[in-house]
Amino acid sequence: MSTPAAVLFDLDDTLFAHREAVGDAIVAHVRALGHPYVVSDAAAEVEAWRALEELHYHRYLAGELDYDGQRRCRVRDYAARHGVTLAADDELPWFEGYSVRYAESWRLQGDARGCLDALRGTIPGVRLGIITNGELDRQLLKLDAIGVGDDFDVVIASGDVGVAKPDARIFALACQRLGVRPSEAVYVGDRLATDAIGAARAGLIGVWIDRHGVEVAAEASATADELGVRCITSLDQLVDVLG
Repeated sequence: MSTPAAVLFDLDDTLFAHREAVGDAIVAHVRALGHPYVVSDAAAEVEAWRALEELHYHRYLAGELDYDGQRRCRVRDYAARHGVTLAADDELPWFEGYSVRYAESWRLQGDARGCLDALRGTIPGVRLGIITNGELDRQLLKLDAIGVGDDFDVVIASGDVGVAKPDARIFALACQRLGVRPSEAVYVGDRLATDAIGAARAGLIGVWIDRHGVEVAAEASATADELGVRCITSLDQLVDVLG
């Protein structure tokens, strides 16, 4: 491929260690709450909380829930798992307690800083950006907290622009704001369909970062191959893949 004019990234679980922060936060939060929240199997509690996040956050992205609504649903379902029925007035305070623990656990992925520096060092004039499915203010806070707030020329958040990945319009908007054609841009993300395939369908070069050896359905794998999606297991590999 020719040298890209722009490289865009997903945020959560691509540059930002969201998965790890979520796991640390939910265990710390429910242990602090105490009875009747019993953490006999921390891994099971983390898995349950992540499943609820996946379910209800995507309902929010689909327009079925507002931002606070998806938080309420996650809390309500998790509490029910422990035999607790929360009053409506207690749902958001419960989530805010979790959010404090989550923010305390924010950190940059270990391979991210070197990748960003390598891109700037090896591709003269490259533009860097973020496309994230989330609320802009929240995602900007994360970028600043993990020390990369000044690294990006543009940050596009679905909550701000009214359209979410994998919709081609959000990728087109990012390219427009960077002043590049989609064919001149690369997009890197940890979700094969939402990020890499979505970007490739929008005309960008899609790169899937698969840190955890995710099992992929045959149809998705075939689609990725057809669209020329690249796969890496670490951001350390990105510069070489683009070369």
